[in-house]
Amino acid sequence: MLSNLFENGTESARVAWSRLPHSDEGELDGAGLLSTATSDRNGVESLDYEVIENYAYREEQAQRGKLFVIYNAGVKWFFALLIGIGTGLAAVFINISVENFAGWKFALIFNIIQKSYLAGCLIYILINLALVFSSVYIITQFAPAAAGSGIPEIKGYLNGVDVPGILLFRTLIGKIFGSIGSVGGGLALGKEGPLVHTGACIASLLGQGGSTKYHLSSRWLQGFKSDRDRRDLVTCGCAAGVAAAFRAPVGGVLFALEEVTSWWRSQLMWRVFFTSAIVAVVVRVAMGWCKSGNCGHFGSGGFIIWDISDGQEDYSFEELLPMALIGVIGGLLGALFNQLTTYVTRWRRNYLHKKGNRVKIYEACLISVLTSVISFGLPLLRNCTPCPDSDPGFEIECPRAPGMDGNYVNFYCSKDKEYNDLATIFFNTQDDAIRNLFSAKTIHEFSARSLLTFLVMFYTLAVVTFGTAVPAGQFVPGIMIGSTYGRLVGIFTVNHYKKLNIEEGTYALLGAASFLGGSMRMTVSLCVIMVEITNNLKFLPLIMLVLLISKAVGDVFNEGLYDEQARLKGIPLLESRPKYEMRKRTAREACGNQKVLSLPRVVKVADVVSILRSNEHNGFPVIDHTRNGERLVIGLMLRSHLLVLLDSKIDFQHSPLPCHSPGGSRAIRPNFSEFAKPVSSKGISIDDIYLSSDDLEMYIDLAPFLNPSPYVVPEDMSLTKVYNLFRQLGLRHLFVVPRASRVMGVITRKDLLIEEETENSATMELQSTSRSAT
Repeated sequence: MLSNLFENGTESARVAWSRLPHSDEGELDGAGLLSTATSDRNGVESLDYEVIENYAYREEQAQRGKLFVIYNAGVKWFFALLIGIGTGLAAVFINISVENFAGWKFALIFNIIQKSYLAGCLIYILINLALVFSSVYIITQFAPAAAGSGIPEIKGYLNGVDVPGILLFRTLIGKIFGSIGSVGGGLALGKEGPLVHTGACIASLLGQGGSTKYHLSSRWLQGFKSDRDRRDLVTCGCAAGVAAAFRAPVGGVLFALEEVTSWWRSQLMWRVFFTSAIVAVVVRVAMGWCKSGNCGHFGSGGFIIWDISDGQEDYSFEELLPMALIGVIGGLLGALFNQLTTYVTRWRRNYLHKKGNRVKIYEACLISVLTSVISFGLPLLRNCTPCPDSDPGFEIECPRAPGMDGNYVNFYCSKDKEYNDLATIFFNTQDDAIRNLFSAKTIHEFSARSLLTFLVMFYTLAVVTFGTAVPAGQFVPGIMIGSTYGRLVGIFTVNHYKKLNIEEGTYALLGAASFLGGSMRMTVSLCVIMVEITNNLKFLPLIMLVLLISKAVGDVFNEGLYDEQARLKGIPLLESRPKYEMRKRTAREACGNQKVLSLPRVVKVADVVSILRSNEHNGFPVIDHTRNGERLVIGLMLRSHLLVLLDSKIDFQHSPLPCHSPGGSRAIRPNFSEFAKPVSSKGISIDDIYLSSDDLEMYIDLAPFLNPSPYVVPEDMSLTKVYNLFRQLGLRHLFVVPRASRVMGVITRKDLLIEEETENSATMELQSTSRSAT
């Protein structure tokens, strides 16, 4: 049922319901279970974020003192440090590699076109084709999970969904080297989205101690084996990726909070902030090293920060109308971009990519050739423009040769003091093209015709390129699209108001923010990122204005880009708010009429094997009988824990009677850490376990290993409350039971203030002692 809903994905009501896991449905003597089958045809599984407080866990916690708690906290901070350093170094490596490839390519082509334009065009196409081919070959043959931006998959992981292969070592390698090839090859995509996935991979690999498959593991680093701990590390990695991509540490923290996580804890925020700060330090040190000339072509210009602190000083009330218009345009174009990419991605999945990896390679190479021809050929159709008169304070060089960052590119111009405005955008890296569009004191650098030509062509290329089998981010392409129409509006505003203090670069900044808001639907984090990367706090109210308008306009038509892509990939995200229809349904109605598959407290090994082979459920209620014959649900048993018990065979017993003590009478018992599932695989399979005929006749007492305190809701609770509880607590299973006949007690806020109560009792005891002494 769940897999069919994943495949459909078109009817909004059914999709909303499919996002609420409900395949282990049914009833058992008035008790139901709302849980997840966790496995569909795409191999998607849920994650166990809930702490299983069984007897093994409690024994382990009882043996740990305060010293271990301090040590554990110190290790988490140390891992945050390593994640920051690793992500920062990966970002530096990608940036330097991309900028050097681009700088070497542009310098070479510029020298060739002085002699032959056709030869320069051909070599330009071949260089880009070689880089893109290397990227798509790495992805298709080595790391297929590294395709795309990776943000929808990481968002799903932090939402409680484990997509196979997204955090493996080969995915990390494919993401790094694939991004270098695709971005260096001039495709209409960015490296910033893949950096988020890169940071998550680094965090996950550090948490599991490296990669055992490639013999790059260390037992010393294997400190976090639960899904809950790995979730915290991956959150740090996501924030580190954004901080490294944009040099925006605060924006990285807010991005993790707003966009990718479904929950938040104040303790984790400190570690996430620390990780982002470490990334900022690493990137800053690398920038200082590059300024000394150690990074080759484009070294110092390759780390994103588009400084417009010397731009427009102030704005008037009259400018709010064109700025609001930018927000409307951003919402419309962003929603259209999401819709077009959805159609193209669905067509690729249904018709093109089914034909195998060879077709994926052909497609990426064809798009590379098309992009190269457009970016090299269109500037030739524009006439060169004379350089502006140099003012005494005018420090921008005009013209400049391709191969160095800056404005006013001389591209096949007949005179020395001329430049090609379309080549200034097209024949450049995306970072430097955005820097040129944002630049202040360069009024009339770009003509409206050139900007409109670039907008139409690059928008089309971005739609076609998104979804190819290469690492592809949409942050920077979105900024380029938005800054182009923003600068167009700025040109008309300057011509209309005739004011000298209006800068076209300011409107380019607002356009970039509006398109990202209209496409990705982020507000707070995107606002902070734009302020950090432009180094100008004066435009904060304007950025907030266009973001609110663009998001409101975009929400009228469709969902955000990452939500749409997650839906297409079959990732069952639980959205931030439940659907309106859920208010009219109850938890009992959600359970359906299918019978719940349960286990007795003492179960025969043969029965366990039969149950595990006959279904793919990952959670089973455990039933026990009281003295008067009443059947009670005593806990929840996970499939992975059952497999560990079957594999170890330590807890097999001949008697079908339960053990007298909760912990059992055996001195040897599986450690709680043995139940942890490996992050790079699905763990033990029932087919991997050998059991003899004698083993099958044995019994297992499940009481020491089940979760005795699963989350429970009454059957008449509204589905809206169930949804909020399920999502905010990061649950995988939730029991639905009949309304209890009696109340054991009521817990209030006062009952949870244990420390204050202890202090008060100690004070009262001290006072009574002092009175008796007197």
